[in-house]
Amino acid sequence: MTQTRYDAAPACRRFVAALSATGLSRALAEVTVPRPTIDIHSHVFHRGLKLASGRRYAPDYDAPLDLYLKQLDENGMTNGVLVQPSFLGTDNSYLVECLTATKGRLRGIAVVDPTVSPDELYALDRAGVVGIRLNLVGKPLPDVTSPEWQALLAQIKAIGWQVEIQRNAGDLAVLLPKLLDQGVNVVLDHYALPDPKLGVTDSGFQSVLKLGASRKVWVKISAPYRNGPNGEQFAKQAYPLLRDAYGVEHLLWGSDWPHTQFEATQSYAKNRKFLDELVTDADERARVLAAPRELFRFSS
Repeated sequence: MTQTRYDAAPACRRFVAALSATGLSRALAEVTVPRPTIDIHSHVFHRGLKLASGRRYAPDYDAPLDLYLKQLDENGMTNGVLVQPSFLGTDNSYLVECLTATKGRLRGIAVVDPTVSPDELYALDRAGVVGIRLNLVGKPLPDVTSPEWQALLAQIKAIGWQVEIQRNAGDLAVLLPKLLDQGVNVVLDHYALPDPKLGVTDSGFQSVLKLGASRKVWVKISAPYRNGPNGEQFAKQAYPLLRDAYGVEHLLWGSDWPHTQFEATQSYAKNRKFLDELVTDADERARVLAAPRELFRFSS
């Protein structure tokens, strides 16, 4: 007996055509994974932690992990980045503890000594650390061309980390080209901190704008209040210039929670609301909030 072979292709084509006619196929095609909303600058600490010698400042209150996670949840943020506070120095143990406890929701930026061993860096990497911070406010600029710094920066590059810097824009204009020569990615804190009296006309800030072409630099649009009493006005002038120079994907929003030394006038919700005023287009704002995904390894 001869068995007739059934060709399913025509039936499949008719089914797909029917889906198209109802618009269902178009709807399925438009389904996308929701964009993350990432806060890339915050600090956690408590008074039981050992403070670094030579610190410029130390808070007299606690900003524990659970309180930070509450801020994220209440403000619709999917992820956050914990930046090691300068007053805790190179003891990153609480940072690592918090990263471990949150099982991938957070990433970390550590503070290390230039002579740190590769093993220590790899241990931090496994915990969820993705870069180092140089808080150079009130400190001499490091000689990043010295052998110990070159060795550290080579390690940073090899493991795919970033170097975050807090320093005034005038000095960044001198320091950044030397760091970029080492091939590392660089993130600048708080709009690159130009002279508050000069704002966007600061020659250092203008030099920072030119570095957008490198595609190796990112700028945090965070903590406008750290740019003087007219910080929000400055931020609104700076944002379009930074966007044109760097592109939206190289601008990163951070809450700066718990707003050390500005606690009386700032809150997480206030800073998140200011982002809506700063970036008024909803799609552009969503791109800013999702921009850290690759750099901070939230996609892995």
